[in-house]
Amino acid sequence: MALATAQVADKTPLTKEERMVIVASSVGTVFEWYDFYLYATLAPFFAALFFPKGNETAALLSAFAAYAAGFLVRPFGALVFGRIGDIIGRKYTFLVTIMVMGLSTFGVGLLPTYASIGWWAPIIMVTLRLLQGLALGGEYGGAATYVAEHSAPTRRGYNTSWIQTTATVGFFLALAIIGGCRVGMDKEAFSTWGWRIPFWVSIALLGVSVWIRLKLHESPIFQKMKAEGKGSKAPLTDSFLKYPNNKYALLALLGATMGQGVVWYTGQFYALFFLQITLKLDFLTTYVLIGSSLLLGTPFFIFFGWLSDKIGRLKIILAGCLIAALTFFPMFKALTHYVNPALETFQYSTQITVAGNPKDETFNLFVGPWSKFTELDRVNDFFGKQGLNFTKVAPEPGKMVVATIQGKNPTTGLITTTRVEGWSTASEATLKKTLTDLGYPKEADKSKVNYPMTLLILFVFLIYVTMVYGPIAAFLVELFPTNIRYTSMSLPYHIGNGWFGGMLPLIATAIVALKGNIYYGLWYPVIVSLATVVIGALFLKETKDRDISTYEH
Repeated sequence: MALATAQVADKTPLTKEERMVIVASSVGTVFEWYDFYLYATLAPFFAALFFPKGNETAALLSAFAAYAAGFLVRPFGALVFGRIGDIIGRKYTFLVTIMVMGLSTFGVGLLPTYASIGWWAPIIMVTLRLLQGLALGGEYGGAATYVAEHSAPTRRGYNTSWIQTTATVGFFLALAIIGGCRVGMDKEAFSTWGWRIPFWVSIALLGVSVWIRLKLHESPIFQKMKAEGKGSKAPLTDSFLKYPNNKYALLALLGATMGQGVVWYTGQFYALFFLQITLKLDFLTTYVLIGSSLLLGTPFFIFFGWLSDKIGRLKIILAGCLIAALTFFPMFKALTHYVNPALETFQYSTQITVAGNPKDETFNLFVGPWSKFTELDRVNDFFGKQGLNFTKVAPEPGKMVVATIQGKNPTTGLITTTRVEGWSTASEATLKKTLTDLGYPKEADKSKVNYPMTLLILFVFLIYVTMVYGPIAAFLVELFPTNIRYTSMSLPYHIGNGWFGGMLPLIATAIVALKGNIYYGLWYPVIVSLATVVIGALFLKETKDRDISTYEH
């Protein structure tokens, strides 16, 4: 009987209510992602505005740390708002989350710089990021649960995949508005105040999103649960302290969302930072390429959501993780080849070594007034921000650090060797002059960029993202019973995406600086993705045919 009903539902068109639910949930969620990603996109730009001047990698890491703070707090938002959503209702909860997100984002646009108020600037910024993270921690689970609970059983993958497009569409909207501001303003004006405009725009988007969501009604499955008195009085306890719910929450994290998170953030954000920071491609070209890949790839969220209704969610998610892990290294190396071939040639023709004691290096994830940087750290920082690989060798007796550059002078044809001891303004100038003399490309030559191949690689990254992300909402909704669904699905999702995924730019940047290889940061998403494939294949089962109106596993 259930199967016959499902088949009929699959053949009937979307109802007016289903369409309204999808549109209203998606529009609001697009706005929240737009808000959240404004900071991520602008982080390399305004690192110098909100953090002290000096070590550029330190400033960038500081900006990424504030960026990561919003991700780190997302699981706590999942706990707070997930509990409210399971007790009071889905609609009310994500009305609150959208208000918190919108107002905290607008606040970033009003924030004074480090030059005006000193360390209060990054402190307030981190506070606003924490509020954003809390709000987003409650938003996603509510939107996914709300849409799934309004959907016909055989359309859950398709319907919830529209929610999955919102992160990418929000990212695209952020790129478009930031790019428009930067193109329409001179560099000095944008640096002074123009960067605030995208944050100010969010207040108008907030008004539209709230107006649309006020038109929604509560989920019918939730209303039925409340009417029957089957709701959970302690969703946190029932989700994470009672078996088997706690087992499924842990497996959802390790066998699905952990790998999905790192594949997503590598394919979109790390690719963006890699093009702009490492390969020295100008911001406008980078935005156009990333934006084009987003436009081309976004329909595949819907495709893989639809496909998951036919063949299952889990196999698509794990296949995406596996393919991504096996190809990230060669594809990022191909990006270097097609975007900045002069940098690739320089890497092969120039030998750079840094002699120092590993004990004098620090692995800086969270940079602040407490951070200390040795001379060796500063040399590593110098080569890292040039996008150059270097080899680490044993320290020389009595010397903290010795940097050596050997290569052929393109003008004279002679092999030259430059040796610099210690770190100072003079030694930095010597290293810069040496690199210039050897033909180091300070920025990518746009006339030498292979645009079709670059776009193809970025598009493939997006296909990976859509494979792992398109079916994940339906999978998580179906994994947990109605009375604890909002809470149970939100926590593993936001740990996987907020901690494992959101920390990726920060961790990868720090690894690259420490190891002296521009590709070394990719080991992080590769290892995490492979772990997810193994755990998910061994311990999780398909969910697409489950009845989501039940109150137990």
